[in-house]
Amino acid sequence: MKSELAEMALDQQPTVRDDETPETVPVPHALVPHLGETAILLDIDGTLLDLMPTPREVWVPSGLSDTLNRLTECTSGALALVSGRSLNDIDLIFAPDVFRAVAGHGAEMRLSVDSEADAVHAPPLDKELKRRLAAIAKLSPGILLEDKGYSLALHYRLAPHAEKAIYESVSVIRADLPNAPIEVLPGKFVCEIKHSGFTKATGVRELMNREPFRGRRPIFIGDDVTDETVFAIMPDMNGLAFSVGRRAMGVNGHFDTPNDVRAFLARLLDPR
Repeated sequence: MKSELAEMALDQQPTVRDDETPETVPVPHALVPHLGETAILLDIDGTLLDLMPTPREVWVPSGLSDTLNRLTECTSGALALVSGRSLNDIDLIFAPDVFRAVAGHGAEMRLSVDSEADAVHAPPLDKELKRRLAAIAKLSPGILLEDKGYSLALHYRLAPHAEKAIYESVSVIRADLPNAPIEVLPGKFVCEIKHSGFTKATGVRELMNREPFRGRRPIFIGDDVTDETVFAIMPDMNGLAFSVGRRAMGVNGHFDTPNDVRAFLARLLDPR
């Protein structure tokens, strides 16, 4: 019998009825007519950057850093990366450029490019818990372990057959620790375990109450299950949400690939 977590992971795609399928993204300047009044919030993996077999293989395509820096200037700094990756990891990927960010699924935040972190909302995961979770990687060759400090991720893109065994093993550990304040996040060929009580959405809500984001209309683009919490709060902020690679429910439109997202962002800078 499948565990509850395994069933969750195997059914990650939301059901979309034909009459609820959002249209594709419209002309950039019809969508975002005034960059000076807009906040641009962007997921990284699968949204800005193409997914790769392992997290360390992602790379920043030519021209993207220049686009992000110019959009940051045009929005007076109101551009932020919203990611499950840590701030340190984000900086390594985009080096030498540094961007404002909500990182670690909302565990940490950076509002100034001159600081490491302005807010930290979670302690690192318990060492013994990490040890037990890390042992799951031994279930099969190809399972990759990523320790993010605030969370621990088990990537199985190279071992898709191990999905059920991974989630069942995590269920066993959770059953042994019923009071542990942890949450399991199913993603695209990844099972991530983090502290409960914070999400990308809680991080974005706090971000939008801080300068230079306060009072602006946010546009958020994301691709994964973990981005759905942000999709859900965009209407509260008079914001717009767009999914990548799938037509998620509750969004204003979608992009087919990260390359389409990059092209869209570049066109926002075209005065025509």
